[in-house]
This record gives sequence, structure tokens and C-alpha cells, in this order.
Amino acid sequence: MCLVTAGSKGIGKAISELLAAMGADVILTYRSNPAEATAFAEDLKTRYGVQAAARPLEVTNVTEVNKLLTDIIDEYAGLHILVNNAGITADSLLIRMTDQQWDDVLEINLKGQFLTSRAAAKLMIKQRWGRIINISSVVGVVGQAGQSNYAAAKSGIHGFSRALAQELAGRNITVNCVAPGYVETDMTAGLTSEQIAHILTKTPMGRPAKSRRDSFTCWISGYRCRRLHHRASHQC
Repeated sequence: MCLVTAGSKGIGKAISELLAAMGADVILTYRSNPAEATAFAEDLKTRYGVQAAARPLEVTNVTEVNKLLTDIIDEYAGLHILVNNAGITADSLLIRMTDQQWDDVLEINLKGQFLTSRAAAKLMIKQRWGRIINISSVVGVVGQAGQSNYAAAKSGIHGFSRALAQELAGRNITVNCVAPGYVETDMTAGLTSEQIAHILTKTPMGRPAKSRRDSFTCWISGYRCRRLHHRASHQC
């Protein structure tokens, strides 16, 4: 069973579909629009013949996180792959950034991954097998003006993943992170044309990625890779 946070939109939606296409059962979480998420899960079941379900989840709520993981164990008897994809932006120049903008981004993008990884790791240790894939961003490596909160959170994911990889390696659990460049999703739709043009000057291909191309996450999950252990894949 795979758990993909924020798995009904953008990169998370593409990851959920690719995992299902490879024969994996998928639980995808959402914060809003339950009808859309549920319809997507039903579509995965119909097209790929796998088990799929949509569940509400606020990744910053430890009670909700722990309950979801308990429910997964009760219903499916195990959790094998966790994809930490949930994230938000709240862009602003530092001198104009509010405490709320800083806290919201760090809470969801970084603390959320801590809470879900902690809960999943406890289950995976008992199984002595697991794959944790943390979605970061190239912004966490190179930075981006107006995104100091987002860059801090994404950079933190890299350090978190490296440390966790060392903790869990002996239990046959790998931890990796994927750091995509600019991907066309609902979250990036609010960028101005000037911001997009600036980002693309740093992109070797000179064009945005499509979320469907983010298939490395599925490869790294263990369906096609057994030994890769902590790699930060920077995707342009």
C-alpha cells in the first residue's frame, strides 16, 4: 500500500496515477474538494484494477496523521511506500513577510513531513521494509527571491531526509527526496509571467515540466530500485 499526501492534484496526482499504473494500491490525501479527490481515486480503481481511496488529512495535525496510519493498518494490513508531497507557498519579500506566512509554510512543508514520516517509520520498522520519498524543490538548493520561507522549508527537507536515511537503513527502509524544478501545477499557477521567465532562465531545458513527467518518484519507490538510499534528485 502506498500513501501519497496531497495526492489528488498537481505532482501528487501524477505520482498517484503512476504508482497505480505500476500495480500499486494507493491512498491519496486531500485538504479540499473531496468530490474531486474521491472521483480520482475511483478512476484509478477502474482504469488500473488496484485498490485506491481518498482520505482527508491535515498533515500538521498529529492526531489526524496518527489516525490515518492506524486506519491504513487496520484496513490494508501494512504501509510500504510513503510519498510526502503536501506543500504550499506564501510568497513575499522578507521585509514584508508576516509571521503567519512564515509559520504556515514551515508547518505544512516541513513539519508535515516530520509527522507523517514518524508515524510511517514506526509501521515500516515492524515490517522491516519501507520506502519514504520526500518531495522537495530545487528552490531548497538554489534559493529564490520572495520565497525565503519556502526555500527554508525545502532545504530543511534535504537535511531531514539525509538524517532519517541513516536512522532507518538498518531496517531495510530507504529515504530519498526529489527536488523538481518549475512544474506547471495549480500551486504555481499564481506566478506572474515575469517570475516564470526568471525561473526558466535557470532551467537548462528552458521550459516548465509537466507533473506527469515526475516519474522518478515511482522508480525510486522500490518498484524498479532496491538499493538506492538517500539521493536528492534535482529535476529541471
